[in-house]
Amino acid sequence: MRRTRRNPESCASPIRTRDYQAAEVPILNEALFALDLVLLHAAPLYYGVGIPHGDGSAVVLIPGFLCPDLYLTPLHEWLRRIGYKPVFSGIGVNSECPNLLITRQLTETIDRARAKSGRKVHLIGHSLGGVIARAIAAQRPRDVASVITLGAPFRGTVAHASILRAASMVRKRILARHGSAVLPDCYTARCTCDFLESLACVMPSPVLQTAVYTESDGVVDWRYCKTDIPETDSRVSGTHIGLAFNPSAYSVIAKRLAQARSKDTKGNATKKSYRLKPTKAARTQGSPG
Repeated sequence: MRRTRRNPESCASPIRTRDYQAAEVPILNEALFALDLVLLHAAPLYYGVGIPHGDGSAVVLIPGFLCPDLYLTPLHEWLRRIGYKPVFSGIGVNSECPNLLITRQLTETIDRARAKSGRKVHLIGHSLGGVIARAIAAQRPRDVASVITLGAPFRGTVAHASILRAASMVRKRILARHGSAVLPDCYTARCTCDFLESLACVMPSPVLQTAVYTESDGVVDWRYCKTDIPETDSRVSGTHIGLAFNPSAYSVIAKRLAQARSKDTKGNATKKSYRLKPTKAARTQGSPG
């Protein structure tokens, strides 16, 4: 899709690069993701023990590259169990132009989740889903309370060669299907669409950002999955695929969602007290009647 004009001062983030290259990562280790799933079901936190609980806020879950919503079911059920209102993205399989996914599907999903909960929404994205989530958060800070990424290479596309080959095939399908409705460089680091331009912008301060990554990542280069801001980044052990089921990642999610809620509540209280505080003149003159 065509790019809209943005304030250049807000797009000065040092995080985003145009890197697009193959990475030497241990992709065969990704077969161990099943261990993460087993450990999750054995962890007390999966049953709501020892972690902060939610306030009914909506949490939109965005799947990774070539993945459907359904593999995030364990995360969805856990969030529901601890008091949030989890919402699947509704995109089906993540194999489309991210710009189109945002404008045609995710915007509606987020609007519906926000209206239903009556609060700002939280976004959690795995892998490419996390990259998309960060772009949405940058575009909609008034609607998004927090964004949490799980192994998301938002700094650049540096991944195993097989992933880049699959992305190239998807790109050809996108161009064949949509033609001039997408930019010529769609699905590459050279694209100038709103999706990629949003990633180049500094994350708006109202949005609490969290980047969870693993140095054992066998799909993408983990160094492209973190912000280098200590209070934002969280390193866990495990696989790239397993981050969607990782107990340590779930612990981070619970704590950061609670922190985002606290931050949003304080912000609203500050605004409310400012609005209601009477001026000296008002106290002297009394209320109009």
